[in-house]
Amino acid sequence: MLNILFMGTPDFAKESLEAIYNAGHNILGVVTNPDKPKGRGMKLIASPVKEYAIEKNLKIFQPEKVRKNEEFIEQIKKLNPDVICVVAYGKILPKEILEIPRLGCINVHGSLLPKYRGAAPIQWAVLNGDKITGITTMYMDVGMDTGDMILKQEVEIGENETTGELWDRLSKIGGQLLVETLNQIEQKKAPRIPQGKDFTMAPMLQKQMANIDWENQTAKQIKNLVRGLNPIMGAYSTLENKKIKLWKVDVLDKSDDLFDESKKNGEVLLSNCKNGLYIKAKDGIIKVLEIQGENAKRMSIEDFLRGNSIKIESIFKN
Repeated sequence: MLNILFMGTPDFAKESLEAIYNAGHNILGVVTNPDKPKGRGMKLIASPVKEYAIEKNLKIFQPEKVRKNEEFIEQIKKLNPDVICVVAYGKILPKEILEIPRLGCINVHGSLLPKYRGAAPIQWAVLNGDKITGITTMYMDVGMDTGDMILKQEVEIGENETTGELWDRLSKIGGQLLVETLNQIEQKKAPRIPQGKDFTMAPMLQKQMANIDWENQTAKQIKNLVRGLNPIMGAYSTLENKKIKLWKVDVLDKSDDLFDESKKNGEVLLSNCKNGLYIKAKDGIIKVLEIQGENAKRMSIEDFLRGNSIKIESIFKN
C-alpha cells in the first residue's frame, strides 16, 4: 500500500481515482480545480473528482494556482506522499512539487507517447483518423509530457467512434493501468523508458476548427472532424445563414449513384425524412445521421427532416 496524493479534475481522472481507491492505496488527499460556475444561474459546480472525493470522505485541496503558491506546497510537503498521481489535472506542476514524493510523480496520459504530447491527445487521435491509440503511464518532469514512460496499453479506435466514446473507454483503461503501474513501483519493478526525440503535439482545440470546409476537406476528413468534435463542440456549417451542427455522419464514395461531379461541394443531393440527408463533398458524399438546427436540440436526421425542410440543391457553406 502506497501513500498517494491524487491530482485530477474531469471524469477521465475520476476513473483513475476510483481505481486506486478500490485497490486499497492510502489516499492522503485529492487536488482538483476550483468549482466552476455553470448554466443560466451560474451555479458553482464541483468537478467529478471532487464529487468522488466527497463521497469517500477524502481530504480536498482546490488551489487557484500551484506555481509560486508556498502555502499549498508546504501543505503537500507535510502530507509526505510516497507518490503523486496526476490525471488530467489541468495545471502544469512546478519543480518544487515534482520533487516532493520519494517515488516520483506519475501521470496517466491518453495516447501512446511520444505521439500526442499535450492537452488534447484523445481528440487529435480521432480528428486525424488514427486506427490505434492507447494509454501511457509516465514519470513526470518539468517538460510537457516528456518524462520517462512506464507502461503502455494499445487500443483500437472504431471507425465510427467519437471522441466522447473513446474518452470513456480510455478513462477506464487508464485507471487499470495506473493501478498496475503503482504495483510495479511498489515492488521496485517499474521500468523507465526514455521517449526519444521524435514526437507529435496535441494542442488545445480552437473554436474555428469546427467550421466544415466543404471546398478543401475530403469526405473522410469531414467525418473525422464530426466524430472528433463530438461531444466537445460539434462540427458545423451554414445553411441559408443558419448555423447547423453535424453530430454524426457517414461517408459514401464516388461510386455511389447519388454522386454527381457537376454539383458544388456542400450541395444537398437528397433530402427527405424517409431517406435522409446527403451532401456532396470533394471526393464523395456525406450522409448525415444526427444533426442540430440553430437554437435547437440534437436529433436524428429523420426527426429533424419531419419538422424542417432542407431543399435539394441548397448549399452548405463554410
